[in-house]
Amino acid sequence: MEVPRALVQVAQRARRVVVLTGAGMSAESGLSTFRDPENGLWQRFSAQHLASAAAWDEDPALVWAWYVWRFECVGEVQPNAGHDAIARWSERTDLAVVTQNVDNLHERAGTRSVVHLHGSISAFRCSACERPHAETPVLPDEPVERLAPPRCATCAGLIRPGVVWFGETLPDRAWVDAVAKVSEADLVLVVGTSGIVYPAAGLPAIARSEGAVVVEINPQTTDISDMADLSWRETAARALPALVDAVHDGECP
Repeated sequence: MEVPRALVQVAQRARRVVVLTGAGMSAESGLSTFRDPENGLWQRFSAQHLASAAAWDEDPALVWAWYVWRFECVGEVQPNAGHDAIARWSERTDLAVVTQNVDNLHERAGTRSVVHLHGSISAFRCSACERPHAETPVLPDEPVERLAPPRCATCAGLIRPGVVWFGETLPDRAWVDAVAKVSEADLVLVVGTSGIVYPAAGLPAIARSEGAVVVEINPQTTDISDMADLSWRETAARALPALVDAVHDGECP
């Protein structure tokens, strides 16, 4: 695959790289994007509604069952070639990932510096006292519509998914880390995100204001496209391995 020459040149010069990833990054691993129709049992439910504090307050057993199903789906897929390429690049470059995804595919591929803006589906915590809950959820043999959440060993509150729901603010530490990383970057790659979810969608603008080159990798035009210095219309799993190979080919052994 031919990689845009301008992208190879800026990537080879960059000393600090940040990769901003969205749902499209994991889609090629077999995870549907958040706004795709769900299959089977969950097809008749609104994902946007289930991913909310209001739904949790109304029916925690329904929300818990949905997240346990999503947790199981994440565990059944593998990092794709794009995840692997980012991990390889991070071994030779000061590289960090800032992701809107709640899966752990970047970590499983081997990237060590990962900021989860929207939390992690595998980081459960108490909905009352906020204490982490380390036990893995008990998975039913097949998806069920309702499943009683476990209780906190400290305060008996309900255990909830460690994700950011609609209407909730981002974790302070994650946001501060993300802003610091894009502010210090020479190159910011925006991969597989629509650019419509704020405040995460504002990170490319912050990066540009601090002098970083912003490059979009996405097969579709997005709300990020107009502000990117370069847009490459390719998927993550195809573009990133080719880019990393091209960058490494130009380095001294």
